[in-house]
Amino acid sequence: MQPNGSTSASDPTWASVRTRLRERGLRWTPQRRVLVDVLAEADGHISSAELVDRCRAQDPQTIPSTVYRTLDVLEELGVIRHNHAADGREEFHVMPATEHGHLHCTSCGGSWDIEASEAHELVRSLDRHRGFAVDLSHLSVVGLCRACAKT
Repeated sequence: MQPNGSTSASDPTWASVRTRLRERGLRWTPQRRVLVDVLAEADGHISSAELVDRCRAQDPQTIPSTVYRTLDVLEELGVIRHNHAADGREEFHVMPATEHGHLHCTSCGGSWDIEASEAHELVRSLDRHRGFAVDLSHLSVVGLCRACAKT
């Protein structure tokens, strides 16, 4: 983030968000700017509630519905992806470098990424036997991790 609170112009994805939102007929409001700044600083997975809290820390006037609507548009633009945690809550992954799924342990609460190479056999099998094309970014497998399964 720049000292004036705007996203880095050197990052073409974030720098283009303002233009891309306007192309969709949406205004570049202070609340949207704050959300984009918060997302640009985020690393990994973050829930929408956490995003609202972080935005409100910068701008107490942040309206949750604006955050949620803007998240939907940003996902359509490919800037973020969402998936669901083991408890069902929606999480956002900011600028995922590669498409991946998720493992969630119901005992310890741990969460791990499943890379495409790891999911290859499952994805291929579902395609071959059911004609089903998996969107790996939405794949969440819930179970027990190795450590918890031993206890």
